Amino acid sequence: MASTSETGRRGEDIAAAHLEAKGYRVLDRNYRFGREEVDVVAFQPTPANDGGVIVFVEVKARSGDGFGAPEAAVDRAKQQAILRVAEAYLHERRLMPSPTRFDVVAVRFGSGEPEVTHFENAFGYFV
Repeated sequence: MASTSETGRRGEDIAAAHLEAKGYRVLDRNYRFGREEVDVVAFQPTPANDGGVIVFVEVKARSGDGFGAPEAAVDRAKQQAILRVAEAYLHERRLMPSPTRFDVVAVRFGSGEPEVTHFENAFGYFV
């Protein structure tokens, strides 16, 4: 049985590959600001390639639903932490103001292939 950190790391790898397969470009992984972090920072170009959106992605991976659905773990406190980290990321890279979005990718491990669910625009926004 994999440790919690191994499950999380594997979930992040699967989520990043999932995003790339959908045409996103992964910019950063595990970006930290203070004691908080965001799992994946990606860029999703527009279909016409004339712009795009920076997407901050929280990945939650579970090997079972004993503790509830993975996406349910992204509670209000976690959302607020991700918003703070995103603001720092955009400021540090001089990307403010840029179109941004906050997604959650849930990865469920079981028998067979992992199940990936991508929740676009799951929470929050910047004005």
